[in-house]
Amino acid sequence: MRITIFIFLHLLSFCFQIYSQSSPSTLVKAEHGLLEGVIENGIIIYKGVPFAAPPLGDLRWRPPQPVKSWDNVFRADHYAPACPQPVIPMISDLRYGTSEDCLYLNIWKPADPTDIKLPVLVWIHGGGFTMGTASQDLLNGEQLAAKGIIVVSIAYRLGALGFMAHPGLTDESDNHASGNYGILDQIAALKWIQKNIDAFGGDPDCVTLFGESAGGQSVNILVASPLAKGLFHRAICMSGGYFGYPGIKKEEETVQLLKGAENDGIDFARRVGAETLSELRTMDTKELIKAQGLINSGFSFWPVIDGYVLTDDLYELFTAGKYHDVPVLLGTVSDEGSIFILNAKTSDFPGYIQGRFGSFADRILNLYPASPDSITKRSMADLVRDSFFGWYTFTWASLQSQTGKSPVFVYYFDQTLPVSQATLLFKSNRPFHGSDLPYVFKHLGLDPKVKYTGDDFQLSETISNYWVNFAKYGDPNGNDQPVWPAFTNDRPVAMHLKSIPESMVYPNLDKLRVLDEYYKWKREVEE
Repeated sequence: MRITIFIFLHLLSFCFQIYSQSSPSTLVKAEHGLLEGVIENGIIIYKGVPFAAPPLGDLRWRPPQPVKSWDNVFRADHYAPACPQPVIPMISDLRYGTSEDCLYLNIWKPADPTDIKLPVLVWIHGGGFTMGTASQDLLNGEQLAAKGIIVVSIAYRLGALGFMAHPGLTDESDNHASGNYGILDQIAALKWIQKNIDAFGGDPDCVTLFGESAGGQSVNILVASPLAKGLFHRAICMSGGYFGYPGIKKEEETVQLLKGAENDGIDFARRVGAETLSELRTMDTKELIKAQGLINSGFSFWPVIDGYVLTDDLYELFTAGKYHDVPVLLGTVSDEGSIFILNAKTSDFPGYIQGRFGSFADRILNLYPASPDSITKRSMADLVRDSFFGWYTFTWASLQSQTGKSPVFVYYFDQTLPVSQATLLFKSNRPFHGSDLPYVFKHLGLDPKVKYTGDDFQLSETISNYWVNFAKYGDPNGNDQPVWPAFTNDRPVAMHLKSIPESMVYPNLDKLRVLDEYYKWKREVEE
């Protein structure tokens, strides 16, 4: 009998050891308490981890506050709601709902134990500072984490709740600034990562930012903000940049000054019928989102030059070398502008050029022809690509090459896309704004209706390797990848990301140099 019990206990112990080896612990001691994650596809995920206190009630339109500690184990097994935003059918992915209690992040890490602290890649989602979420399937960090890094995706307040400035908010601020609460959320998340990521096996001294569209613009702002000093060590900006010239009004080419943003805040308060900040802070969230409207309709709330988070025009800051000089990887896609001209009329194009570019109009029309309609539509899309994405990327690369010491790597994504609802809508199989994301995150198979080819999957493997190499070493090269030379002003090159990647002369350089002259002239006129 004793022998039987002994054998049973021995087998039980053996089975427990086997189970422990095959199911690594997901329990982590963070600054504010114990966290327990989940294991999915060989990756440990911590979903919906709070990095700041819920910005509710009196904390609406205030800088993010610290998280309160908890006593029990926090089960990080489900994603948090997205920050409040308008709903756009067929585009919005809000399966986890929305709530002002939205300041959470997600962490993906390899399940295999290692004594080496892993590089950390921090994702900032796009959406025009009005939409987006940290928990989209397309932006799941699982595949990147499988390459030996930790991926973190962070949420931040959006729209009016994230970026409204107001004289009353400025007056009550210790820093005499308002707006930019969404950027302060991003900074709070980066501070949380610095304090906690080592508990997850991450290296707080090897943190890389990466973001696309508004996320890329956020990366650009963080690289220039004194508040983000020491919180990251590399930066990837995809289809972003924030080098518009300063202005009182928020227009397509401007970064708004605090005074103008405050005036917009006053107008917004009038629209919703609020006479005091107290009334604004108690108003129903849905009413605020409804009054705000969609991107580029109603009120557009974006980051502002507030003298605190963003101290000056980024162009001037980079020209003077007043930014965090870290290795950067920057780029655009070849048909970036197609999504933004869907409802535009080709007949309006010549008048638009005259009104926007003034004395530069003839040179612009020579580069972007205005007839016939097929050419005009292409010209409209290319002008959006170059003036709102290409020029920002080129400017960042040029200025950092001139005033910094860290390397700059530039790409141009130009892969022919398979047929999809998007390519049918745009009547083109050239890559549109955001179409590089599934290649970066290695999620080409999410939609079985879209038939990606072997070349697509190989390119996705190559691109994701570049991004992971950059997170590890500050250089995308290595692991037998096609050689990616650094950009310099003496040698302006970019990596052409397509079926067979190769370096090339910086794309559309003739157009970008004319736009560069225009923006320099525009700054002089506006001063």
